[in-house]
Amino acid sequence: MNASPSVTASEQDIESARFFMVEQQIRTWEVLDPVVLDLLMRVHREDFVPAAHRALAFADLEIPLGHGEVMLAPKIEARMLQALALRDTDNVLEVGTGSGYMTALLASLARHVCSVDILSDFTRTAGAALAAAGIRNVTLDTGDAARGWDQHGPYDAIVLTGSVPVLPEAFQQSLKPGGRLLAVTGEAPVMQAQLVTRMEGGACRNVTLFETCIPPLKNAPQPRRFVF
Repeated sequence: MNASPSVTASEQDIESARFFMVEQQIRTWEVLDPVVLDLLMRVHREDFVPAAHRALAFADLEIPLGHGEVMLAPKIEARMLQALALRDTDNVLEVGTGSGYMTALLASLARHVCSVDILSDFTRTAGAALAAAGIRNVTLDTGDAARGWDQHGPYDAIVLTGSVPVLPEAFQQSLKPGGRLLAVTGEAPVMQAQLVTRMEGGACRNVTLFETCIPPLKNAPQPRRFVF
């Protein structure tokens, strides 16, 4: 009889940390969709974390990525993913590729993901991590998408991984009827995660999901300010 493959203590520690991330951070933050929870166990977050910070892969905090950017806390990523309610027929836009981890989660549920980052370093490193994970239904573009990105649209879902003081109308116009847009809007310290759904006829329904505070997208449009 063949012996089953051995599991090293290090691998056991990683799987235990992943389990506790899901059970103690994510479930307790109202993420209860079994599809999302299962996905968080299957996609290896640690493979998308910079080597210098790998020990923090499952911690409840933002992880530095370089260039002043961060990887969002796991519970924020999970809550965003749950709210989008992706289907395997969806064409998705992600603004802010970052580490590529959120890209991997989106691509695991959707038909195709177009992910855009203003930093070519992130496009390159995320591409390598996604390829290593065997995720191929992704188009990675380098560019400034803070005011919209319709090159592969229209989209069934859009997610902004950085905050915007005001939400550009172009994103809503890039949604198909029934499409969903997840964005964190406002300015520190008060921001809100918003789910915008485009209805038939073009009108949009906006629901506030939760309060949070995350770093802004580079070049995000600023609100008009009165000058006296």
